[in-house]
Amino acid sequence: MTDRAAKLQSAGVYQRSTIRDVAAGANVSVTTASRALNGTGRMSEVTRERVRAVAAELDYRPNSIARGLVQQRSFTLGLLTNDTYGRFTLPLASGLSSAMADRGVSVFLSAGEYEPESLILNLRAMEEKRVDGLIITGKRIDRGLPIDLPPLGMPVVYVYAAAPDGAVSFVPDDENAARAAVRHLIGLGRYRIAHITGPKDFKAARLREAGWRAALREAGLAPHGPAVFSAWTEAHGFTTAHAMIDDGAVPDAIFCGNDQIARGVIDAFTLAGVRVPQDVAVVGFDNWEVFAQATRPPLTTIDMGLAGLGRSAGLALLDLIDGKPVEPGVRETPCQLVIRESCGANSV
Repeated sequence: MTDRAAKLQSAGVYQRSTIRDVAAGANVSVTTASRALNGTGRMSEVTRERVRAVAAELDYRPNSIARGLVQQRSFTLGLLTNDTYGRFTLPLASGLSSAMADRGVSVFLSAGEYEPESLILNLRAMEEKRVDGLIITGKRIDRGLPIDLPPLGMPVVYVYAAAPDGAVSFVPDDENAARAAVRHLIGLGRYRIAHITGPKDFKAARLREAGWRAALREAGLAPHGPAVFSAWTEAHGFTTAHAMIDDGAVPDAIFCGNDQIARGVIDAFTLAGVRVPQDVAVVGFDNWEVFAQATRPPLTTIDMGLAGLGRSAGLALLDLIDGKPVEPGVRETPCQLVIRESCGANSV
């Protein structure tokens, strides 16, 4: 610690450390300290690490305004979404913000319905904030913006939203995640596996249904009836499960397209005296914890890794901003099976 910082600390005064404090503590010039922290300039790795160690000791944080003037950047990313409820955007934004905070970059969130007039206003707000790059996200992987983006003068990355050709995009791997869920049920000795899911016009619903069929086919099993498509709601799960009871066609497992449907299924079976998981194992999708943890029994489900999606999208955007090559196209990121009590096992 420098003499100046030590004196201030002993006096009980908080003073934000400056680059001069870092330079004095590392016994280098201010220019060398700045270059060491920015990863530029020629110097020995020993010197660079010494400067970084002193900066960490002093809790030095660069002045973003000054840094922006020097590098002609705002060190801010824009996040544009139509998910005003925050179901998908909040965990995604959490992962993005966490990854960016480590790099001295902040995130400016703009949420609103995807209407042309509103979009133009939000995009103008991003430009006025002088964001260095933009992430566009939404509520479904097959819907993008209703307008062509005007020239923005900044790179754009898409995550959990449809992207134009040639763009960089990140989405969860829905089909393989569904496969994993059904394979888990088969591994527990469940062979009559039904599927209840959301609207057929959602690409995510079709991918999850394809994964269900693929896992059954690989195991030499037939589907327990056709997949039942409808709304992403508890009511859909409840009424479909109730119809299975009335028809005497209760399976020994159900893979549901989301956690809300799964919760409705469990409620219907519980009211009818069908035991979960003893009689019917249930697996959901999304790992929406407000549903999954509060369901009785707690719900086994697929976690889409939204925080990881946000992190990956942010790092790709930083590479684009820095002029590094980023291969265009859609990247499908792995999901994770989160095992709870609704399928009768606490481990895979």
